[in-house]
Amino acid sequence: MKRFAFKMYLKPGCEEEYARRHAAIWPELKQMIKDSGVSNYSIFWDKETNLLFAYQECSKETNSQDTDNVDPITQKWWDMMADIMDTNKDNSPVSIPLEELFHMD
Repeated sequence: MKRFAFKMYLKPGCEEEYARRHAAIWPELKQMIKDSGVSNYSIFWDKETNLLFAYQECSKETNSQDTDNVDPITQKWWDMMADIMDTNKDNSPVSIPLEELFHMD
């Protein structure tokens, strides 16, 4: 299992809306993420910086932030989230991978 962590940026004042949308995540998106090999997926919010920190475990070489071969469900989610997050031109969230420096089982 490969561990993958990354950070994203939430626009100021969009905290409640971000939480609301994720509380109602589409079942088909959730299933697609699982089917792609992603598990143990968490997103944390730093209130002081509006930084989102995400962690997931991946059984395959890809992760949920892979922008190659994006399926229509993910693209639709990105399009819906684009108004409350910093995004790239394709509406994918600006996602910065973080290097793991320490791990303890």
